[in-house]
Order: sequence, then structure tokens, then C-alpha cells
Amino acid sequence: MSEIFLSETIAILTRTPKVLDDLLRDLPEPWVHSKDDPEHWSPFDVVGHLNHGEKTDWMPRANIILKHGPSVPFTPFDRFAQLRDSQGKTIIYLLDEFADLRAKSVEDLRRLRVTASQLDLTGTHPALGVVTLRQLLATWAVHDLNHLNQINRMMAIRYVDQVGPWAAYLSVLRR
Repeated sequence: MSEIFLSETIAILTRTPKVLDDLLRDLPEPWVHSKDDPEHWSPFDVVGHLNHGEKTDWMPRANIILKHGPSVPFTPFDRFAQLRDSQGKTIIYLLDEFADLRAKSVEDLRRLRVTASQLDLTGTHPALGVVTLRQLLATWAVHDLNHLNQINRMMAIRYVDQVGPWAAYLSVLRR
């Protein structure tokens, strides 16, 4: 069962960089920086956020669970670090960085050879409390899917006025 869970999780994690690359590389800048509100993230911001997560969130937390369990709490995650870290970079740079970081993360995850019993090991999240390794890994995959949805929405919103009455049929344009 753990092998199936891990292979399915890795299937999502390995595809995300290619999906992002296919969607965003070489697009005109307005599409990459599209957002419906100054407080929301553009596709560019989301890719920066994913890069920051690869460096500081998923595998570091998995390693804390495997090495220390709940006795060492996770370092709080800075959800807005990309706004600082991505300054002066291009979307191509961020996409390439993400592909490299994710490939290393997936390689590191595979190298751990996580067992079924290890998936139930716990760690301490600073806001959520006790979480399992299984929950962390599942959240990693769903986090990718969530942000792919967010990117699609921010891009679609560029044409909210141009689609006219078809907006009634386009759920991506509704919040």
C-alpha cells in the first residue's frame, strides 16, 4: 500500500514542473504577471512560491519527521518569501530552477525508501499540531494541484470581460 501511495504521489510531483513549463514558458509578460487583485499571486509569484517550498518545506519537514518525530517542530514556512526572492528574476529562470529543485526533491524522496510504517510517523507543525508523514506527502501533491488551479484562474481572469455571456459557463472565472 505504501508503494502505491508513494508512486501516485511522485507521479504528481514529477509532472508539475513540465505542466508549468508548458503553460508559462515564452508567454507574453502580461499572462505571466496576471492577477485579479493586488493581494493575489500571479503565475510568476506562484512559481517563486513553489521554489521556496522546495528549498525549505517539503523534504526538510519529511526529514524532521523521519529523524526527530514530533520532538523537533517544523520551522514556520514563510508563505510570502517569493515576493522577495524572485525579484529581478525571469519566469524562465524560475521555471528552470523549479525543475531542478523538484528533480532533486523527488530523487531524495525516492532515496528515503519510505516504508508503510514510516508513513504514520508524526511531526509537529507550528500551526496544525501533530501531522503524519503521509499527510505531509499527500499535501505536497495537492499543494501542486492547488497552485496549478490558481495559475489557471489568474490567467483566465485576463479575459473575463472579453468572453461576454460565456462567463456564465466558465467556472474558472468565479471565485
